[in-house]
Amino acid sequence: MKFFNKLATAAAVGSLLLGANVAQADSKEPIVIPTHNWTSQITMAYVIGGIFESIGDNVSYVPADSQTVYESIRNGDVTIGHEVWQSTFGKSFNNALDAGGIIDVGKHASATQEEWWYPAYVGELCPGLPSWEALNECSDLFATAGSGGKGRYLDGPMDWHGQETLDRIEALDMNFTAKFAGSSGALWAELASAAKDNRAVVVFNWSPNFTDAGDGGSFVKFPAYSDGCKKSDGGDGKCGSPPAGWLKKAAYYQMPAKWPTAYKIYNNISFTKRDIGNMAALVDIDGMSHEAAAAKWLADNEATWKAWL
Repeated sequence: MKFFNKLATAAAVGSLLLGANVAQADSKEPIVIPTHNWTSQITMAYVIGGIFESIGDNVSYVPADSQTVYESIRNGDVTIGHEVWQSTFGKSFNNALDAGGIIDVGKHASATQEEWWYPAYVGELCPGLPSWEALNECSDLFATAGSGGKGRYLDGPMDWHGQETLDRIEALDMNFTAKFAGSSGALWAELASAAKDNRAVVVFNWSPNFTDAGDGGSFVKFPAYSDGCKKSDGGDGKCGSPPAGWLKKAAYYQMPAKWPTAYKIYNNISFTKRDIGNMAALVDIDGMSHEAAAAKWLADNEATWKAWL
């Protein structure tokens, strides 16, 4: 059943979608959209799927590994990859581009940052932050029962960039150990738990995200990033992530031929920092489901997405 037919809230959105014209017939095969393990990506999947459905195309959603998805796109098992973050997924994406079968469909209108992050109150517990050296000197504040006396850094899921995290800790000789969360939701749960006790905590975070609003926290400042500085790229690993990375879109190479109208729209789609942060906030702050959040975003932003048709 189509996305909009699943939601009771879709009735308010349906009127927005009437009258959309298809300039050229797209394939009736479903456009396969992947869902990963962080909020904005899942919500955006349903937003984009809703837009494709508005022109009469069929859509299906499949859970997919966030690194190997680019091979799935190359092989045609998945049609698009709509949130390709430079620091975390850039290497897998570029490897797929080199192999062929995948299209770089350009960037969203938002720069990105992906880095260790701490809540504002932690800055008072550990003077000298956001410097990574200061963080290391305060490592005992971040120790947990299972961290062996070292500070504990809560990273995202292992499939995001697990080895890179371990490489950096080792290269900088940090008195920290890393634990990998099962999903983005586990990161926010840990932040909420720590805040209740005014407990020091440092986690992986990114921007754009719902945490951009207000003065909720800061990114740790590591040695400056440069091309090739990561150990996996031949460097020594003593560097942070790009401070203003790109956020790209990928597509199966046959998408322009099989779904020409949808591909044209997809090429036009460009979400801003505010768009992406709002998609995340509707779920992580307001408690909506990903599907309902997407329906609300479409209803509230008709002028934006209709301009892409």
